[in-house]
Amino acid sequence: MEKKVFGRTGLEVSRLTFGCGAVGGLMVRGEAVDQDRAVAWARDNGINFFDTAASYGNGVSETNLGRALGGNRDGIVVSTKVGLGAQDMADVAGAVRRSLDASLTRLQLEQVELFQLHNTVSRDGSGATLSAAQVLGDVIPAFEKLRDAGKTRFLGFTAKGDTAALHELAASGRFDSAQVFYNLLVPSAGEAQPANYPAQDYRELLAAAARNGVGAIGVRVLAGGALSGRETRHPLGMAAVAPIGSDTDYATDVARARRFMPLIEAGHAADLPELAIRYVISNPTLPTTEIGIATIDELQRAAAAVNRGPLPAEAQARIKQIQAGFVA
Repeated sequence: MEKKVFGRTGLEVSRLTFGCGAVGGLMVRGEAVDQDRAVAWARDNGINFFDTAASYGNGVSETNLGRALGGNRDGIVVSTKVGLGAQDMADVAGAVRRSLDASLTRLQLEQVELFQLHNTVSRDGSGATLSAAQVLGDVIPAFEKLRDAGKTRFLGFTAKGDTAALHELAASGRFDSAQVFYNLLVPSAGEAQPANYPAQDYRELLAAAARNGVGAIGVRVLAGGALSGRETRHPLGMAAVAPIGSDTDYATDVARARRFMPLIEAGHAADLPELAIRYVISNPTLPTTEIGIATIDELQRAAAAVNRGPLPAEAQARIKQIQAGFVA
């Protein structure tokens, strides 16, 4: 599989990242033999980036990934995350250190390449969110101590929340990576959209990340599963997913996804997931795309889609026409 340089890190990462989260579910609720087989297949086929988090199954995902890797991390990039609660803000450094130490134990590693903040970022830091000022003033110094201690090499954040705050973090020079929401239903991280487009406007966050040397990881590429075009979900996946491509419900996301079926009928892709994956990798500013999986078959089909490369110009033009129709 093709690899791309990941921002200013110098890391070369596969165009497909193996997502170990709960939405797909394999690394949280799957059988050990299936998990091990999928991780081995990924490695054998050039996928070298594995992303997990302490919150995925309350550490279960990290434990399973650690077992599947078996201490053999030659050429492998591993990232994990911490989410901070209100109770952690009195001792951010301690909470972050304890979380990463526990993650490393579960992963059977002494260091991860990438450590990411998993919180939603807001303007004022209300509720369970953090403000950009809190992230830069309180969280990043704690992250930097762990980097200086050799427990991680690079620092990142999940770009979820207020758009202006996300751009502030990307431009701060303090982060090496950002997980960016980008898919057929929510295309604004990749290109400008009308003000009344029915999804969050990320104001071309991918370009902003690239300008600042921040390696972007495309996430929610299948809109939580809606871009399968089916409302039914795999038994290993999350039973219910909040809408990502609309402010209505998951069924609305699925209905919008089905409006791309003419491109399948025209032969531009074998199915909607392939179309969705090839759409995001058509953006040259995106180094890698993360896919959550329930089965090794889903992993293999995602890898095949990446290896088929970007969509032709004709298909991309038709996609823009369909996306414009969502505005009405």
